[in-house]
Amino acid sequence: MSYSLGLLFIICFVVLSFTDVAERPQNYNEFEIVASESIEDKSSALDVKASLKASFLCGLIQVDGSAKYLNDSKTSKNQARVTLKYRATTKVRELSMNHLGRGNVKHPYVFDKGIATHVVTAILYGAQAFFVFDREVSQKEDQQDIEGNLKLDIKKIPSLSIEGDGSLKMEEKEKVSVEKLSCSFFGDFSLQKMPTSFQEAVQVYQSLPKLLGPNGENAVPMKVWLLPLTTLDSSAAKLVRQISITLVQDSQNVLEDLNELEMRCNEALRTTTAKQFPQISKKMKTFKGMISGFKLEFQQTLAKKLPSIRGGGEEEAVLADVLRKIHSSPFNNKNLTEWMDCKEREICLLKSFNNMIKNTKTVPSQNIDQEIFSSEYAVCFVFTSLGKDEPYLSALSNYLRQTPKPENTQDPHTLDVEKEQWYLSHEVTDSMREKAKLFSDFAEANQENKNIKFLTVGITNETQKGSSIYLYKGGFSVTENFEPPSKPETVTVRDVNHNSVTLKIDPPKFGSESITSYSVEYCVSGEEGWKQQTASKPEEVTVVSSDMFFCLIISSLPLTTLFFYRVHTLLQVSIVPGWTSLGELVIVQNLTI
Repeated sequence: MSYSLGLLFIICFVVLSFTDVAERPQNYNEFEIVASESIEDKSSALDVKASLKASFLCGLIQVDGSAKYLNDSKTSKNQARVTLKYRATTKVRELSMNHLGRGNVKHPYVFDKGIATHVVTAILYGAQAFFVFDREVSQKEDQQDIEGNLKLDIKKIPSLSIEGDGSLKMEEKEKVSVEKLSCSFFGDFSLQKMPTSFQEAVQVYQSLPKLLGPNGENAVPMKVWLLPLTTLDSSAAKLVRQISITLVQDSQNVLEDLNELEMRCNEALRTTTAKQFPQISKKMKTFKGMISGFKLEFQQTLAKKLPSIRGGGEEEAVLADVLRKIHSSPFNNKNLTEWMDCKEREICLLKSFNNMIKNTKTVPSQNIDQEIFSSEYAVCFVFTSLGKDEPYLSALSNYLRQTPKPENTQDPHTLDVEKEQWYLSHEVTDSMREKAKLFSDFAEANQENKNIKFLTVGITNETQKGSSIYLYKGGFSVTENFEPPSKPETVTVRDVNHNSVTLKIDPPKFGSESITSYSVEYCVSGEEGWKQQTASKPEEVTVVSSDMFFCLIISSLPLTTLFFYRVHTLLQVSIVPGWTSLGELVIVQNLTI
């Protein structure tokens, strides 16, 4: 807003006329590095006091010019940010205290009608600007190191020179560093073009003193001094009370905590994992939406309570009660943070499983039909608990719908129920790792088989906690609890005669019920290629099965020959014909009798 000496508060544009106005120069300029993103430090950079800060927090005042810096926040935790503040002052205009009084004002009725509480007695003119520099930080980089180097680069701006071609006079290494920066500008200066890069920011920074004008005519009011009207006339309206700094700080903390959670939500939604599994992104968007709704509701409450408390209509205890209810509600910061920690843990675990599973394609659940119908067989590692209902989200939703808010809404069992989630169970995650290893080995053994697709997907299934392996044939489900066989536990030689060898094969630890037979390939030492003997030719391979092991007799072997063999697992033809899994490699010396 525009200010003039004698302007009344809270009623704008009514001016008490005074003829004795003093003006004196106050030329000063400074620059400062601001590395913190907290509301407290931003307010300090703008010299905003507690009472004004409270009005800003609840939206009672709108900001413009350099004060828009208060509204600018990081959207990601993987974002290095450093701000350069420039501040210049030009003059002070002030009223003479000798002429302040009821008898010397043009509109004395303001004292009787109580339409204002303060009058502007002095104004400091000047301008300030904030250059906000951002840079994305990769997972391989250290954010503190990046921000430290960024501070060093920003501190050089006042002393940097621009060469004839418009480039900065910097070492090549420094140029590479600053090219990664983006810039946002918030200021009281009228610019033809907003800077978006480091180089443009340097050019704008160096032009700021000239933009104030030769005589500072483009300066704006930066700071005003207010005098209570009761000092001029005791009958004037007065501000009954200010909000205590403690309550302002508590309100600020609530909003900062909510802002931090919104930023973490944004970060989680940008992950590849959230994009691959829509169940995760849906919950994150729901949580973020409720956080934003609760924050707006809290700000609206503040906007109603603050003027009432300042005017004496309500006691300060009303605001303290609002804050107390928040801390005992489902929206208390401890619970919100714990839920967010759990979601980040879930995302990390999903990423870990995806990294463990090789030779597979991860698809969103809505695309699964397209994939399974495009291949004869499809084997899917399914995360079955991603879409499970979460009571805590329901508690948040119920609280937002309640009007007025109940006194005590904290359900002591809410977080206990949350701890039943799959990612917090050692037993469930250990079982999932075993399945993931089997699935990955199985996919690797069959990566050359073009008739089979291996997929990873999230599909909710209450009967299978954590994960399961689904098998599809021709696009239709064969089983939702398929167990691929692992490699045989052991393969040992039992009997060797003049032209045959008997192998004892202990069944694998997992998936043995799917095995119908084994196939043996052997390679004679010194020759290329593997020869295969299968159970379909009894005269060459004899299969003897018991509950504990398989015995295979390989006959018609050459005399006194060193050869290698390997065992393949064959599954039921009705499931996947010709599907094999590699077994052990053994060296056998054939003996002559």
